[in-house]
Amino acid sequence: MKDKKKIKVSFPHMGTIAVAWSAALRKFGVEAYVPPYTNKKALSLGVKNSPESVCLPYKLIMGNFIEAIDGGADYVAMLTSPGCCRLGVYGLNLQSALSDLGYEAKYVELSLYDGIKGLYKFFRDLTGKNNWFTATKAIYMFIRMVFALDDLETLHSYYRAREVKTGEADRHYNKCLDMYKKINSTRELKKIKKEVKKEMSKVEIDKNREILHVDLTGEIYMVDDPFANQYIEKELGKMGVQTRRSLTVGSFMKDAIIPKIFRKGETHLQRADRLAKPYLTRDIGGDSLESVSDVVYADLKGTDGIIHISPFTCMPEIMSQNIFPSVREDHNIPILTLVMDEQSGKAGYITRLEAFVDLMRRKKRLKNGNKNKEKIAAGI
Repeated sequence: MKDKKKIKVSFPHMGTIAVAWSAALRKFGVEAYVPPYTNKKALSLGVKNSPESVCLPYKLIMGNFIEAIDGGADYVAMLTSPGCCRLGVYGLNLQSALSDLGYEAKYVELSLYDGIKGLYKFFRDLTGKNNWFTATKAIYMFIRMVFALDDLETLHSYYRAREVKTGEADRHYNKCLDMYKKINSTRELKKIKKEVKKEMSKVEIDKNREILHVDLTGEIYMVDDPFANQYIEKELGKMGVQTRRSLTVGSFMKDAIIPKIFRKGETHLQRADRLAKPYLTRDIGGDSLESVSDVVYADLKGTDGIIHISPFTCMPEIMSQNIFPSVREDHNIPILTLVMDEQSGKAGYITRLEAFVDLMRRKKRLKNGNKNKEKIAAGI
C-alpha cells in the first residue's frame, strides 16, 4: 500500500463504464486495469466457473474478473445492491468463487444507493487515502464522464441510423471514445465534448431516410452492454432504427448518487413510480418498475416501439413481461421481449428484430397515411 502508483484496480465491463472509472481512479494516482472488453473468452470463463442457473450478467462479470486478475489486477471492484434483486448477493458469491479458484486479488464493493458517501468510502477503501478533496475531484470527474459518455451514445445512435456507409458511425465513435480515454481533468473534458460533436458530424448521413425510433428497457446491464445484448443497437441501426436507452448509468446516478438539490427535473425512478402505478404499485426488484413505466412513457411520447431485454432466470423482469399485456390494453405500442443467455443464437435473434422493425414500419406508414387522408378530407 506504500506505493499507490503500483496498485492496479479492475472492475467489470458494462458498456463504456470502464472509461469513467479509469478517469476517476487516475485522480488518486491509481492505475485502472481494464481487462479486454467482454468477448467469447470471458463468456467461456464465466460460464465454466458459475452456477448454471445464474443470470448472464453474473457469468460475464465473473469472466471479466478472471481475465483482470490473470492480467495482474491487485483489486477487483464490484457493485452491490439492497432489495429483491440477486445482485445483492452476487458480490459475496463472486468473492467466494474467486477464492475457491485460487485467486488472491483483494475484493472491494460499492453499495448502490449510498450516494456520495458511498462513493467516497469506495475510493477510500481502494486507495487507503482518507482525503475528501481528492475524492471530491475523483467523484466529480466520474459523474461528468458518465454523462458525457451517455451523450456520445446518443450521438452514435443518431448517426448510425442515418449513415450512408455502413460502419462509418462506428469508426468515428471509436475515435471519440479514444479521446475520452485520455482525459485527466474536467477542463479537458469540456474541450473534448466539443471535439466529439465535430468528429461525429463527419459521418455522411441520408437526411431523407425513413427513421424509426425505439426505446430499449429491461435489466440495466443487458440494456447498456453491447456484448450482452448481442450488439442490438448496431443491428437496429443497419435497419434505420434510432435507439434510446431508457436505463443508463447516468439516469441511475441521478436517483442513487447525485443529491436532490443538484438534480434537474424528474428522475427515472420518480417517473417510474408515477407511470407504473396502475399496473405495478411497488418495487419488486431489479429494474422491473422502470421497465413497466418505460412502456407507458414510450407510448406517451410517440415512440415507434420498445424492446425489453432481460437475462434468462431474472425473476423481476419475468414479472415485468407478465404485466406488459395489461399495459397494452391502455397503450398501443409494439413491444418485443428478448430473453438472453449464453445459448442465444444470432440468426433467430436477427430474424425477430427484422420482423419487429417491419411491424413498426407498417404501423407507422398506416398511421401517417390515415393522417394524410384526414387532412385531405378537411381540405388542408
